[in-house]
Amino acid sequence: MIGGRPLAALAAIGVGSAALLLAVPAQAAAAQATPCSAAARACVDLATQQAWLMDNGVVVYGPVAARTGRASAPTDPGTFHVTYKDLHHISSVFHVAMPYSVFFHGGDAFHEGSLAVSSHGCVHLSHAAAVTFFDTLRVGDEVQVVR
Repeated sequence: MIGGRPLAALAAIGVGSAALLLAVPAQAAAAQATPCSAAARACVDLATQQAWLMDNGVVVYGPVAARTGRASAPTDPGTFHVTYKDLHHISSVFHVAMPYSVFFHGGDAFHEGSLAVSSHGCVHLSHAAAVTFFDTLRVGDEVQVVR
């Protein structure tokens, strides 16, 4: 496979096109750059409402859509660490389900939630993204939230 295409497909499209396909991975890598340092295992960009999972500075998942805190309850920027996870968390404050919760800053967590409604400080993710974050992140992993 080169550029995501089987070698047989490259032969069919010609050598000139194959050279263009070789350039695509470098462009894709540049497009996957995050605003977080290589130490982050999870990265959240408040300005773009996107999140990533990383491994030694390399994006392994994302960007995915995220919805962070509203003006009255913003998601704090900073460097944090995963403190605990709860698959079936129920908020004791808001009395709502927060499936696939990965807590990283007090009561702030990544969890499945609406991408149309701002949170009370958490990072809402789609179902698929919340499952991936929950399955990937471990207690102690670094989370960076940037503006």
